[in-house]
Amino acid sequence: MDTVLMFATIGALGVGAQWLAWRLRLPAIVLMLGAGLIAGPVLGLLNPAEDFGELLGPIIAIAVAMILFEGGLTLDFKGLRDARPAVRRLVFLGAPFAWVLSAATGHYAAGLSWESSIVFGGILIVTGPTVIAPMLRQAKLARRPAEVLRWESILNDPVGALAAVLAFEVITALRRSESLLEAAERLALGIVLATVAGYIGGWVIARAFRRGWVPEYMKVPVLLVAVLGVYASTDSVLHESGLLAVTVMGVFIGNAHLPSANEIKRFKEHITVLLVSGVFILLAAGLNAEMMAALDWRAALFVVLIVFVMRPASVLLALLGKDMPFREKLIVGWLGPRGVVAVAVAGLFGTRLVELGVDDGAALAPLSFALVATTVVLHGFSAAPFARWLGLTSSEVPGVLISGATPWSVALARALHDQQIPVLVADRNWFHLRPARAAQVPTFFGEILSEAAEHTIELDRYSTLIAASDNDDHNTLICTDFAPEFGRSNVFQIGRHDMKSDSRAVPNTLGGRALALAQSSDVLRQKLDDGWRFTVTELGENYTLDTYLADRPEATILAVIRGAGLQFLKPNQPIKAPDGARVLAFVPKSAQPGAAAPKDEAKATPT
Repeated sequence: MDTVLMFATIGALGVGAQWLAWRLRLPAIVLMLGAGLIAGPVLGLLNPAEDFGELLGPIIAIAVAMILFEGGLTLDFKGLRDARPAVRRLVFLGAPFAWVLSAATGHYAAGLSWESSIVFGGILIVTGPTVIAPMLRQAKLARRPAEVLRWESILNDPVGALAAVLAFEVITALRRSESLLEAAERLALGIVLATVAGYIGGWVIARAFRRGWVPEYMKVPVLLVAVLGVYASTDSVLHESGLLAVTVMGVFIGNAHLPSANEIKRFKEHITVLLVSGVFILLAAGLNAEMMAALDWRAALFVVLIVFVMRPASVLLALLGKDMPFREKLIVGWLGPRGVVAVAVAGLFGTRLVELGVDDGAALAPLSFALVATTVVLHGFSAAPFARWLGLTSSEVPGVLISGATPWSVALARALHDQQIPVLVADRNWFHLRPARAAQVPTFFGEILSEAAEHTIELDRYSTLIAASDNDDHNTLICTDFAPEFGRSNVFQIGRHDMKSDSRAVPNTLGGRALALAQSSDVLRQKLDDGWRFTVTELGENYTLDTYLADRPEATILAVIRGAGLQFLKPNQPIKAPDGARVLAFVPKSAQPGAAAPKDEAKATPT
């Protein structure tokens, strides 16, 4: 196959699989595995070993280096300090336990050498944040165990990769040294060199970005070149130290809290999507009959023990004595799906182990594929029923996620918050969020479409999305992006500005459903200035919906609250509000409590 066509095929398969997974709401890793196997062993369209030759190793190494750098960026020490004690236990105790138990299982069950087992054990610490997040949303897991699992996956991602790198450094030093003293010296030199190089690289980038030495449009390219430079230069001085160096560099930059955080996040999101999908397709396509034959009964035994014994055992040992219900420990111990990072790192280190003379290193890639596919499918189908059986499904009222901190949306959030309905206001402007923070309404500062938001916001707590910023295009983009997650009937946006005659306007066919109050942000702001307010009124036998509408003909009912249910309305939708229900309405000053409404309880005022 032509080289250019081959790169295009790999990119199309990887990105296409991720896009299809997004559309079908399926784990991307399963579709990428299928695409790689079909293009490689099944159809023979791709044969990476022959097509790339000697370049295959460096290509995968560079990709893994970028993936490890991205993992380092996510290791936020402040987030670790602020995390629940259970999460810290899982990171500081559970990860070492998992490493030891997985290594022992790899040696005794799969028949791997101790060198391969120790490296593989470090890799298996990673639980895959991109896999666990949609799984938690689907299972509607209770808040506490869901938060523990989510934070564990985020923090263990770089920890597992770092453990594998350190283990490989030890094995490299032992294999290339004639004595233990020489091995210890080589290992110490490698760790010191990598740490210093990573620290200096991170410090230079942080200083350059803070001082404004790099223009905004060049920050991502400069960061990319800097990572490649640190990796290549360190690895050329001492072979195999480059991976550790870029991981350290990522940790430094991730904790530097740069003003250019948004650019760095874009780097993570764009580059890693391409690299992860590309590496995964290459590794899956590279599986040959000999590698597949290695997946015998011992490999099956290995997967069974890891899933059913080692993962639960490491979690239960780490949480021993922790004031946490046993059923929550049980669900945390059961749900541990592995992700693409595990496969990518295993594929690289497997090849490097073979080069060092550890022949069974070639078995790491097929074993990691088998484990990843098993855990994703098994945990994906069992999470929801197991959580229901344990009584750990969330019982709180489904919440509302509001994008855009305008005066109107903040007033709406305050009204919902006063009714004990979970609500979160997200905005890219810190000052726009100030009124919401002052009202003690939960907020998220940042781009709601970013990967950081996916990792930070507990999307499983919210059943409704309202895009209410003063930017119509951004509202439309948000609704289009989140529609598969929330369901198209649960995604709303405020009315658009009058741009029907503008050819540049976004088509009305895109975006979310219109709210019952289908007016633009300018109109809503003016109504607030004119004295309009949110009210919540409880209906009953003596005060029915018909009575309410007769008392307040100008009021616009936005939502009906029935027990644990919350239903937002679209324009002209028939209202079903039985006795005991509460109606959330936006009413003019003349229809506000005082003279007519006896049961108006919650009011939200603009700030």
